[in-house]
Amino acid sequence: MTEAYTSALLLVGEKDEELTALLDRELTAFNNAAVGVYEERSLSVRVTGPDGTVIAGLTGWTWGGSAGISMVWVRADHRRDGWGGRLLAAAEDEARARGCDRISVSSFSFQAPEFYRRHGYVASGRTEGYPGDASDVHFWKRLDGPAVAPRLRLVAVVDYPAGHEETVQRYEDDVLALLPRHGGLLEQRLRGAEAEVHVISFASRTGLDDYLADPDRAKLRAEIGDLAPNARVLTVTEV
Repeated sequence: MTEAYTSALLLVGEKDEELTALLDRELTAFNNAAVGVYEERSLSVRVTGPDGTVIAGLTGWTWGGSAGISMVWVRADHRRDGWGGRLLAAAEDEARARGCDRISVSSFSFQAPEFYRRHGYVASGRTEGYPGDASDVHFWKRLDGPAVAPRLRLVAVVDYPAGHEETVQRYEDDVLALLPRHGGLLEQRLRGAEAEVHVISFASRTGLDDYLADPDRAKLRAEIGDLAPNARVLTVTEV
């Protein structure tokens, strides 16, 4: 170990403006160098009332061909005046003017996921476990053409025949590896003592049908024989 390592001081605290500025500067430089894109800019939209007070606002960023929304807020007494949609439209127009072809945002389930869906944003995933049983829903939207259709999402429960758990798990490893060739995506894989649960999505029903008919998948099922699991499959949508 170096002397700097053994003599360094580690401090845990709360808000640290100096540290935030340092990390932002250093990581921005690293990221830009890694991808060769240096056009990173902040983005803001402000709405002020006749008295100069802020009644709505949006902050975000652009980086190369991508844009992101960090925060959107409308004062309570103006939340039925259509400012939310105007903020989005203004941010999207500015992102296009900067050469961006996509924009992303995340919204807690108790905030405004339906608002973003109404404005053409497509959910790409979610993170569970926030306070109040909330989830963080992740969205994106194309700025250069029509919105992408929602993905077909399935939940499969795969039971293990008693005493053959490892064999079935290896089989599932091989079968799930076939998903990408048909536009499939394994979004989550959970494992219990008696079964696995898979959250899988496809760009279309055709992708699912092609995956089910894949000859390599049929070969794997033939090789495992009577141990081939019969999964219980549900088609699900976000709530």
